[in-house]
Amino acid sequence: MKKPIIIASVVIVAIIAGLSFTVFTQNNNSDEIILNDIEQSAANPETIMITTTTNVVTDLVENIGGEHVSVTGLMGPGVDPHLYRPSANDVKKLQDADIVFYNGLDLEGKMGDIFVKIGREGTAVWAVSENIPPESLLSLDNEGHFDPHIWWDAELWMEAAKVVATGLSEYDPENSQVYEKNLQEYLIQLDSLNQDSLEKMNSIPQEQRVLVTAHDAFQYFGHAYGLEEMAIQGWSTDSEAGIREIQNLADEISERKIKAVFVETSISPATIEALTAAAQDRGHDVVIGGELFSDAIGEKGTHEGTYVGAFTHNVETIVNALK
Repeated sequence: MKKPIIIASVVIVAIIAGLSFTVFTQNNNSDEIILNDIEQSAANPETIMITTTTNVVTDLVENIGGEHVSVTGLMGPGVDPHLYRPSANDVKKLQDADIVFYNGLDLEGKMGDIFVKIGREGTAVWAVSENIPPESLLSLDNEGHFDPHIWWDAELWMEAAKVVATGLSEYDPENSQVYEKNLQEYLIQLDSLNQDSLEKMNSIPQEQRVLVTAHDAFQYFGHAYGLEEMAIQGWSTDSEAGIREIQNLADEISERKIKAVFVETSISPATIEALTAAAQDRGHDVVIGGELFSDAIGEKGTHEGTYVGAFTHNVETIVNALK
């Protein structure tokens, strides 16, 4: 059920109060001004106020919600969600929202308690990962922790899209058919993306299908599209990469003659640069094959500022460097 909205009479009173001086000076024109303002207010469709965490989730909600949602994302391009600490203003945006969508699986590790609190206060809170079956998730340890980077498997992101459609339909059942239509159209896009990515990855020679990055954000990608994935750090960046990890990985990529390694948009390139230098010390000239989107997609308004665009960029960057 939607939260209460301000009734039209209050808006009219506010308009009249704000234009009181104009009424006395413009005579007949004043009625026209007030009527125009009222008509514009009535013409604007009511939107659901949504707050999201990562810009990957923001893009997903905008695709499913369309014109019926107004989305405020807390994290933009280049922001690392593992290290993100919400400000007081961020907490207010979460509390003021009609619905909150977040990734889940501890990606936003420092925000978990906030989601619980605002959920208890009555805000609808949805983790887009919540309906993915455990057997489809990649385990991190024996304590029930899973890799949260599900969006790098397009088939799993389809499941996330379904969660968004369900959340919107439950809150706004009058427009449920619109959300279902948007969902089905987006699922077609994601299926095409998935098939195209599989085809392109198969063009890389088998011995070169190794993806080396700064942190372990691409396990799902490697699992889905047939690449071995290696990283200096683990799945979270909430720790420093050690010299030993860099040296050990330099030994392996030198021995296996891996052609390229990759930097990430949300992480400093320093560790990858140290890795390439260590490989060169071993006589292997590995190159930086390009920059990949990992924990965030690109700038809004660009092709890479969409999930499909960022995914396509990554695929093309990897193929061009390793093929």
